[in-house]
Amino acid sequence: MDIRNNILETIGDTPLIRLNRITRDFPCEVLAKVDYFNPGNSIKDRMALKMVEVAERDGRLKPGGTIIECTSGNTGMGLALAAVVKGYRCIFTTTDKQSKEKIDILKAVGAEVIVCPTNVEPEDPSSYYSVARRLAREIPNSFHCNQYDNLANRLAHYESTGPEIWRQTDGTVTHLVCTAGTGGTVTGTAQYLKEMNPAIQVWAIDVYGSLLTKYFRTGEVDPGEVHPYISEGFGEDFVPENYDMSVIDHFEQVTDKDGAIMARRLAKEEGLFCGYSAGSCLQGLLQLRSRLRKGDRVVCILHDHGSRYVAKIYNDQWMMERGFLEVKTFRDIVNGRGARQRLITLQEHDTVARAVELMKKYDIEHIPVLRDGEPVGSVSEAGLFLKVFSNPGIRDAAISDVMEPPYPVVDFLTPVERLSTLIHKENGAVLSLDETGNHQIVTKYDILQALAK
Repeated sequence: MDIRNNILETIGDTPLIRLNRITRDFPCEVLAKVDYFNPGNSIKDRMALKMVEVAERDGRLKPGGTIIECTSGNTGMGLALAAVVKGYRCIFTTTDKQSKEKIDILKAVGAEVIVCPTNVEPEDPSSYYSVARRLAREIPNSFHCNQYDNLANRLAHYESTGPEIWRQTDGTVTHLVCTAGTGGTVTGTAQYLKEMNPAIQVWAIDVYGSLLTKYFRTGEVDPGEVHPYISEGFGEDFVPENYDMSVIDHFEQVTDKDGAIMARRLAKEEGLFCGYSAGSCLQGLLQLRSRLRKGDRVVCILHDHGSRYVAKIYNDQWMMERGFLEVKTFRDIVNGRGARQRLITLQEHDTVARAVELMKKYDIEHIPVLRDGEPVGSVSEAGLFLKVFSNPGIRDAAISDVMEPPYPVVDFLTPVERLSTLIHKENGAVLSLDETGNHQIVTKYDILQALAK
């Protein structure tokens, strides 16, 4: 029998999976350490449990106590699971740039979540760091985990992540690639692997807007390097104590856009539905490909699951609004037709004969029917033909007597792929309001032309 006593006993021993398509042009093997197989769907389960266990052993966390932490979401999930099993209360602070899914998941497992502004200095009283410290001072019998400076963070990876990678590769790993945030994962894993083989290269992946890369290269903490970025779960505006830069060989920065796009590629090309940092990790490796040689064996750590980013990097609208995704949209189709023409429409009191006249004059098949500027129906060439053929006398009838249901109205930036699902045998067109508030129409013919270009 193989029975676990509680959910915490399922943490660790995550799979190492070979990448096949994205890295097909690499000179060597690339393996993904997929840590969303942890029960909290991220690698942070490892260090969250370790921080709790060390605090219990040291007497800093007592029965019935409150766990307090500032988190981008994943550490909070690991701590919340530990709290559920061990009987603690949890209060987490996070930033307003984190996905709504992360916040909702934390609440689902019983945590209290306080959302703080992103674009403030760490020392600002409203920052999520400062609010967590204040709560720890004010709430009796509480323990502030402080994952950034709590060395139990990197200890967790020294004791688990590093040994797992060494065992799973039978000691043949040559490169470790990992995004850099609190420093716990990259440092702890690197410390173990370097002890086993000092020749292993450790590459930390950072984001533009973080000061870690410049600090690694110069030893200077430069606030001028810090600017807002969209990437989640890695990059810092200070240097956490978990870092031991001596075990890291290189820092590489990636853009918000490149990391997001690569995360989507991981899902579509490798079947790995991962978070933002996973895409950035692999993008960083892609940028460093020229440093790899035949016979190398690279391990990339993929931190968390894509379910926490469904409304962000896996949402076409979100990606397009930030210029991350070049997808043809309703607007592109309309603009591709040249100078915008006034949409041909009918009123309910217009006759069938008038509709036929307009279709012939403008060589169109679909006309929306409006009432006070709002769609209330539609007429199609095919539909009118059948009605007139079966009853020629209806030519003088009002459109309201023969009109079909109104065309769907969508956002002006709706992707073409979505439009194609709305157009079918019973519905031949889609409407949208343009930037000036005027209705525009897209038909099946328009979509076929757009997809063919």
